[in-house]
Amino acid sequence: MNNLQTHFEELKQSAKKLPLLDVNLVKGVLEKLAKNTLKATGEILAANQKDLLKMDPLDPKYDRLLLTQDRIFSITKEIIQVAALPSPLGKVIDEKILENGLQLKKISVPLGVLGVIYEARPNVTFDVFCIALKSGNGLVLKGSSDASESNKAIMKVIRETLREFNLPTEAFLLLPPDRDATRTLLEALGYVDIIIPRGSQGLIDYVRTHSKVPVIETGAGIVHTYFDETADLQKGKSIITNAKIRRPSVCNSLDCLIIHYSRLEELSDLLADLFAANVEIFADDAAFNIIGNHPLVSKAEANHFGTEFLSLKMAIKTVSNIDQAIAHIDLFSSKHSEAIISESSENIDYFLQMVDAAAVYANASTAFTDGNQFGMGAEIGISTQKLHARGPMALAELTSYKWIIRGEGQIR
Repeated sequence: MNNLQTHFEELKQSAKKLPLLDVNLVKGVLEKLAKNTLKATGEILAANQKDLLKMDPLDPKYDRLLLTQDRIFSITKEIIQVAALPSPLGKVIDEKILENGLQLKKISVPLGVLGVIYEARPNVTFDVFCIALKSGNGLVLKGSSDASESNKAIMKVIRETLREFNLPTEAFLLLPPDRDATRTLLEALGYVDIIIPRGSQGLIDYVRTHSKVPVIETGAGIVHTYFDETADLQKGKSIITNAKIRRPSVCNSLDCLIIHYSRLEELSDLLADLFAANVEIFADDAAFNIIGNHPLVSKAEANHFGTEFLSLKMAIKTVSNIDQAIAHIDLFSSKHSEAIISESSENIDYFLQMVDAAAVYANASTAFTDGNQFGMGAEIGISTQKLHARGPMALAELTSYKWIIRGEGQIR
């Protein structure tokens, strides 16, 4: 604890220098990091392989843990994207002159020191570092033991890049992957300003319960798509297939298809591509009566609804109207991403207004819930709460604000 406390003190002091860095210097650091990452691809992949050997390939987290040359190349492209974005700091959000002559400005500032706890996703190490540096925030990273070798290899490249520019490596700390380090971080009041858990609902619940530092919840996605009585079959088939199988292990993948009873006869056609991809279906009674003879289909049990599968599995719920669909979503949603497939403008408008989630779609795949896809650059996660930030947490969401008041001797 004493050793970590020393690191936290060094981090807190070093982080104070980050908002003062020249924007062009930060841009240069990130561009160089992208180049250094490409050079270190072999080293990073070797470390990642050590982590992969410890995990069952059938584990839903395996795909999240996996790094490849293509994925590292995509990561470097995102780093360059973040480098090119404007700084979120020092923006004038509001300004006014009061009757007494006081000049007020409301300007954007860093949150301070971010504590990010995440599971088997080593790409998060890159993403979070880049947007923390760009937004002037210090950073404490607490990855899982599943990705420990990968995270260490990535942090080695980050630290080497910072040293090339004589920037303080102490402002960016990777904690050991043990539970003691997690508890220490959650109790680091006065050193860390915000804790952001990114991972399963279990992780988020644990952090919310035990943290003394304020928490912004991100990660868990229990995602629904409602195929209504007017939906276009081919459009719906494409959207549902993409939302389910593009990357089933990520938080914006589809978990439950809600279908209007009048479209049940088309259910086999709607699911044809999912069956071809070996997606296991848990169907309610009405849907099971239509598709129950397929080897990939079984009857849904109560626990299949409200489950984030993170794998090639999906539940089906049959409803009689849009209000029943929305009620089902209200009951089981994690408020991440929800969608409707419909040709009725009335149903679409009603769904978009009534469904409570960070991202609500009409006739599009929920796979788009992502900071990069939204044109925001890399993200720290998808916030599912309503305080401070909601949806993709990118650069702007990692800032707060303060009031600057200039006077000429005014007293009250």
